[in-house]
Amino acid sequence: MQLTLVVPELLWPEPDDRESFDALRCDALNTLIARSQRTRRPPQSLEATLCDVFGLPGNAAGNAAYAAFRTLGEVAGPAVASDCWLCADPVHLRLHQERLILADGSRLDINAAEATAIVDELNRQFPDLGTFHIGTPDRWYLQLAGNIELGRFDVLPLSAVAGRSVGRQLPENAELRWLRQLLNEVQMVLHQHPANTRREEAGQSTINSLWLWGAGVLPAGRAQDCTGVWSDHPLARGLGRAFGVPVQAVPDDAAALLAQTRPGSRPLLVLDSLQAPVQYEDGEAYRAQLLALEARWFAPLQRALALGRIRHLRLAATTAYAMLIWESSRSGQWRLWRRPQSLAATVQTLAKGHDQDEP
Repeated sequence: MQLTLVVPELLWPEPDDRESFDALRCDALNTLIARSQRTRRPPQSLEATLCDVFGLPGNAAGNAAYAAFRTLGEVAGPAVASDCWLCADPVHLRLHQERLILADGSRLDINAAEATAIVDELNRQFPDLGTFHIGTPDRWYLQLAGNIELGRFDVLPLSAVAGRSVGRQLPENAELRWLRQLLNEVQMVLHQHPANTRREEAGQSTINSLWLWGAGVLPAGRAQDCTGVWSDHPLARGLGRAFGVPVQAVPDDAAALLAQTRPGSRPLLVLDSLQAPVQYEDGEAYRAQLLALEARWFAPLQRALALGRIRHLRLAATTAYAMLIWESSRSGQWRLWRRPQSLAATVQTLAKGHDQDEP
């Protein structure tokens, strides 16, 4: 088996934060890293990384019809037609020390009734634009009307801005002036909506804007090396479905995954439990999730690789330091002279820009 493992935000982005690294025992992960060949690339989003697995190029912002693929990955989402789709995710924007900070829908606790009421109102207010759809209460979509030409649309994925400062919401190019005006009108509708009035009265953050991103048309399918996708992430699931690759939910642990895969298979496994803790700077949650990944995944996978049950393991990690890929085989994991170092030491090396990989 040749396993591709994608773990977004694997490394805590503050190298001098001793509290987050001290007493963080990840012996298997450290061993896997030490005895793998590392490739370092410029930082990129989880979305771009998943598209890389399927050989899909992106544009300047890394977009590759993310919305159309993600819609296809929803459990009960709309049928994906050949129109242009955008992710139109509900967000809360707040001003903090002269910076605009974005909280995504996962932090807003939006219920199904609120989502339905707001999306119905958006469809009533903007009938000529296309159709707004709900994937889940915190993931929405806009299916553009066929007569609308979107033009160049370079917007960062929501994962790249959640919990962070937002410089601008939409590109400044002249061809998207109409869309910036539309977003202003959408924000006025949201501000006046009864669902937001109730949220404000209850002390909840309001849904005061949409993050429009991932525009594109679903491309034609193609043959893939990947033989199975194990993921709860809708984009990963949508990519699998688009290219005819079987899709399953993430199993409980590595043992369950190994029991479900054949020796010659090439599965993709996406473990994204570290993403939200890093985005929202929750060091305690990051440590807890990383230790859970160590016990359930990294330790048994490292052992399976060393024993030959996995022939090749490719660990792809999006981080604040770089896009990192570690690749190893059974023989690589028996290079005992390559001694593991602590995660804190690995992060310090990356932060300083040093490259200590061996050929």
